[in-house]
Amino acid sequence: MHNRQRWQRIGHRVRAELRDLGAIAPSDRRWPMPLCAALASGLPLFIGAWFGRMDYGLTASLGGLVFLYAPDSALAHRMLQLMACSFGLSACYAFGLAAHFLPVLLVPLLGGLTVLVTMICRFYRIGPPGSLFFVMAAAIGAYAPIDLLQVPLFVGLITLGSLLGCLIAFAHAIHSLRRQAAPANPTPVPADFACILVDSVLIGLFVALALAAAQLLALERPYWVPVSCLAVIQGMSLRAVWRKQVHRILGTAVGLLLTWTLLMLPLDPWRISLLLMLLAFTIEILVVRHYGLAVIFITPLTIFLAEAAQLGQIDSGPLLQARFLDTTLGAVIGLLGGICLHSPRLRAALDKALHQLRRQPAAAPDRG
Repeated sequence: MHNRQRWQRIGHRVRAELRDLGAIAPSDRRWPMPLCAALASGLPLFIGAWFGRMDYGLTASLGGLVFLYAPDSALAHRMLQLMACSFGLSACYAFGLAAHFLPVLLVPLLGGLTVLVTMICRFYRIGPPGSLFFVMAAAIGAYAPIDLLQVPLFVGLITLGSLLGCLIAFAHAIHSLRRQAAPANPTPVPADFACILVDSVLIGLFVALALAAAQLLALERPYWVPVSCLAVIQGMSLRAVWRKQVHRILGTAVGLLLTWTLLMLPLDPWRISLLLMLLAFTIEILVVRHYGLAVIFITPLTIFLAEAAQLGQIDSGPLLQARFLDTTLGAVIGLLGGICLHSPRLRAALDKALHQLRRQPAAAPDRG
């Protein structure tokens, strides 16, 4: 009898967990926003296809992701934040390109950048996707196969992509503000030391750990491991971290099947550009409703963005296997980081240590 009750409790918990993982959240997002997001990241690809330089189009497309940082606020505040994020995205990509030539220091440099960017995003209350795309731009730049003399060219490309994203965001803001009154600008909230510094340091440490693990395992595309780690660890609670980890692993597994199907299609640069726009449109519709469903389409989108310039020259089987391994490793490390991030005891110890470091007086100069 006692065993039966225990199994009933376990079954009840499993059913509750499955209901929670499969819950679809309501959304009032209208179709113009996903369409503009798809245009911001897709138009550079069509320009690249027109000139026969998909590598240029892919880099500029990365800058178009800045559109997703447009806040729901008055026009002036919205554009100011977007321009600041555009500068940050270009700067992070340039930082990654520079780190490409310092491979020995890559792990601490990416970890330090993650700490800095996360602190800035939290201090200025920049909402989702937060520091994710800034760190992703730096990680992709760090493994970009370019020469030193090409650095200004590629930084210029991502800057132009960001500018296009800002112009599309401006047009979208004008359209949306005609339909409804401009919302009030967000009220400044006093900075919280634990939320800004303690969280940022822990997140940066685990992102650096994820990249170090990828390098120790000699993974071919190690930059996806810290990106997956950051996507998971940014959950607002331990429950949210666990949910995102499960959604990311299962969504990636299904998304790889979708990617394998798409790779069998007759693809050229024009079809790839159109396909990526359709994927981006679908993602922006789904991501606010169910993260796991969105990851199914995020997986082929990111694979095509990273490999579109070489499609037809690489074997898709090892590529898909490597992507699943990268995502799983990053998600597991992100879950471990989330456990530490939401541990009151660890947070209190790190908070105390950082406070002591702040209060430590600077050493007086030795004047001989």
